[in-house]
Amino acid sequence: MEAKQWKRIGMITFANLIFAIGLNLFIIPLDLYSGGIIGIAQIIRTFLINANIIHIAENIDIAGIINFILNIPLFILAYRCISKKFFYLTIYSVVIQTLFMTIILIPQEPIINDLLSACLIGGFLCGSGVGLMLRSGASGGGIDIVGMYFSLKKSGASVGKISAMINIFVFGICAILFNLPVAIYSILYAVFMSLTMDKVHHQNINTTAMIFTKKTGISEAITSQLGRGVTHWEGAGAYTKEETYILISVISKYEVPLLKAIIKEIDPNAFVIFDEGNEVIGNFEKRL
Repeated sequence: MEAKQWKRIGMITFANLIFAIGLNLFIIPLDLYSGGIIGIAQIIRTFLINANIIHIAENIDIAGIINFILNIPLFILAYRCISKKFFYLTIYSVVIQTLFMTIILIPQEPIINDLLSACLIGGFLCGSGVGLMLRSGASGGGIDIVGMYFSLKKSGASVGKISAMINIFVFGICAILFNLPVAIYSILYAVFMSLTMDKVHHQNINTTAMIFTKKTGISEAITSQLGRGVTHWEGAGAYTKEETYILISVISKYEVPLLKAIIKEIDPNAFVIFDEGNEVIGNFEKRL
């Protein structure tokens, strides 16, 4: 296996460790619930324990195992509709996630008793973990797969936005089965998590690059190496009157370092303007 692949596997492992720490140490001790499939798994776990169907130690959480079982149909969606590489990395990610969620013991007493502070810290850790998983080409399964699917198919969609919408249903169940404060603070946690996730997951951020160069070959390199379209025209410096080529292309923020490397190799003196957060309609391809 190449060094790049080992680095990717290491990042996915680290991301799932961060996620499990945020969930098991800050959210679960306060009897709060996550969103998506994990939230459903937590609800099922609570029902099984309260109904005395299963008996486990209080500091061990089986929600990760239930989550893995519920993810099986979504693995099929990832394999058929997203990519095989994403599918295999996600399988590994969910297995590691299940392991960490099971072996990281739940504290007998909450580390932080303040609910809002716990939601902030837990949401930041879990959102960073999921964002890093997605940047590594994998996911934690569940709603991440659904969100990734729609972010590829629909302009303006993102994993965080899709997760937030679906979580309304999950937290509605929490409000009915438990109590309103539990649902409210669980929603706050999910919002912090979704915001952090979209900030870390750069592929949701479109970036316009405007390049001013006196050399040829950059547009061809962008087309061949990044697979992105380029529009170019000729201009001239107002002071020097020297002929200049002006290129413009829209890429994801994830591709910015690759574009910088291309430009530096061909024309280190090129002048480049990057503008983030642009809305793009039309034939623009979102990529994993």
